[in-house]
Amino acid sequence: MKNSKYPNYTFTWIGGVVLLGGLFVGIMFTDLFKSLWMIIFKENLQLKDWFLMFSNAVIFFTAIAFFDFFIVRPNTKQKLNFNFAPTNFYTYLLIFPLMIGMMFISEFITSQIPITGPFFGKYYEFFTELMSQLTSDPVTMILATVILAPLSEEIIFRGIIQKGLINKGVKPWKAILYASIIFGLVHGNPWQFVGAVLLGCVLGLVYYKTKSLLLPILLHGFNNLCSSLLITYTKNESFSDAFKVSEWILLAVGVVLFSLFYYLFMKKYKVHYSEI
Repeated sequence: MKNSKYPNYTFTWIGGVVLLGGLFVGIMFTDLFKSLWMIIFKENLQLKDWFLMFSNAVIFFTAIAFFDFFIVRPNTKQKLNFNFAPTNFYTYLLIFPLMIGMMFISEFITSQIPITGPFFGKYYEFFTELMSQLTSDPVTMILATVILAPLSEEIIFRGIIQKGLINKGVKPWKAILYASIIFGLVHGNPWQFVGAVLLGCVLGLVYYKTKSLLLPILLHGFNNLCSSLLITYTKNESFSDAFKVSEWILLAVGVVLFSLFYYLFMKKYKVHYSEI
């Protein structure tokens, strides 16, 4: 790694504080932009789909820029850089069914979380209303969830946090788990937490094995695209409803897919290159 074009940075609590600082500055900037727009144009951007997409992108990329300028460059004398190289076609034949299996398992587990009651009921109504704002315009939803979110989130959670923890000496499986749990917590609700943690574990495993950030970005985008299509055409983010099958059947198919392709990916697949 000494002569690598990819900086050998680590992730510590200081890096976490820097990321949070970047998120805070990004939030402050978008709030200022929204206030100025209100003063000049007398229009509330909070109700605009494109502004939600714009603000999320600004917030996450500001955090990435902060980590680059305050952690990576001072400590490594290099700028933040990642391997986005594609890999052989055989790899894609393994990781996408693996992801689909995880998505089916995740849906079953998530469906067990209550959506009614004094706490979950009100929280779910708030979550549903928030999601409806994002999904009211299909074009904005696709741009935000399939392109911008996977790119920025994979850079932060896999590229910065997971890789930085491994560089620090944390065991890979722990680094993958820690980054995935943080990824789940950031979503801010129990229904997305389970899926985000499971998604993060698969994405983290793929990134660790292939050393390319392109693959988790593609998988993340695929996951979000499936969710977007389900919401757009069925008004329900549920594979079991869309396929008209029992949740238990979906779980069984998910377990078979995940187990088979996890075995093939872990035991049969060999990394064809390393990050140099």
